[in-house]
Amino acid sequence: MKIKAPKLKERMTAAGATPEQLAQALAEPGFGVDDATRAIKNWMAGRDYPRCKAKTVGKLAAALSCGSKDLVTFTSQVRHHRGSPRKAGLLAQLIRGKNVDQALNLLTFTPKKAAVNFKKALNAAIADAEQAEADVTALYVSESRVDNGPLIKRFQPKDRGRAHRILKPLAHITISVEERPIKGAR
Repeated sequence: MKIKAPKLKERMTAAGATPEQLAQALAEPGFGVDDATRAIKNWMAGRDYPRCKAKTVGKLAAALSCGSKDLVTFTSQVRHHRGSPRKAGLLAQLIRGKNVDQALNLLTFTPKKAAVNFKKALNAAIADAEQAEADVTALYVSESRVDNGPLIKRFQPKDRGRAHRILKPLAHITISVEERPIKGAR
């Protein structure tokens, strides 16, 4: 889960709440009011530090009198995918902006190796959304991204004692899903 800064700001202005007032609702032993205030200001600026847990998002949503699904996007990652980021990026473009049902169908019938890990990440993000009681039929892929991972370095022996280097790239796959806003509702 990742809190979306524009949604948080919009809900705070609608409720007329300040970060200090919300910090009172989030404070608990080991996470004082000052820590909660800093965290809320970071989330309002779009930084994901500290990482928000489902319990924290629930408290924040209760203080703003809205559902937790209204404040967050549900994100999942597969790190160290054994394949190049360039090849996996084609699948990221394929499913970006699609409904989750349509994206799952595309990934199921795509013959690319990376489709298995994309499907795994998408299913994990959908499961997070279900736990937060989001409407699964209204979910869409809001972000699909592939980042460079580390390189695995291997060597192939050649003639006269030489060796040629072989670089095997890895990739990090990130998928986020959100509920599609209902037309006419604010």
